[in-house]
Amino acid sequence: MANRQLENGNGARRVTVREGASHVLLDDVAKQIIEQLQEDGRRPYATIGKAVGLSEAAVRQRVQRLLDAGVMQIVAVTDPLQLGFPRQAMIGLRTDGDLEAVADRLADFEEIDYVVITAGSFDLLAEVVCRNDEHLLEILQKLRSVPGVLATEAFVYLKLRKQTYSWGTA
Repeated sequence: MANRQLENGNGARRVTVREGASHVLLDDVAKQIIEQLQEDGRRPYATIGKAVGLSEAAVRQRVQRLLDAGVMQIVAVTDPLQLGFPRQAMIGLRTDGDLEAVADRLADFEEIDYVVITAGSFDLLAEVVCRNDEHLLEILQKLRSVPGVLATEAFVYLKLRKQTYSWGTA
């Protein structure tokens, strides 16, 4: 199950909307609540309530239902560079056998923060954050040892130009 992570304008918090989560019908008010949290994951429920026309308690209950249903998560966004992880890369993987089993195995790697099953020249894409190039090499070697992984290709990030998660609920 993939996650889409949404950040506020200053990147301090983000809301993650899980794709494939249980099919919860989101009414307009729920979407407005999510959009409020996308702007600022720490926004007080009373402030959200004023914006969407509900009481603080009603907003708290709706947010809890969205969290419990797996529709979203509220998490902190970190800057990998400031945490000592200056090397990031997207790794394309070609696999053989049970694709979902390989994806699940990759999802267990601590260094991998994103795994997606794809169509095209790669079966899977995995994003990694690393301490340095030697760490990246270690991860690549671990990935190549996973049963079902036939080949990897690393796309090293040189400079991030844009990253946004505020795509809304429409």
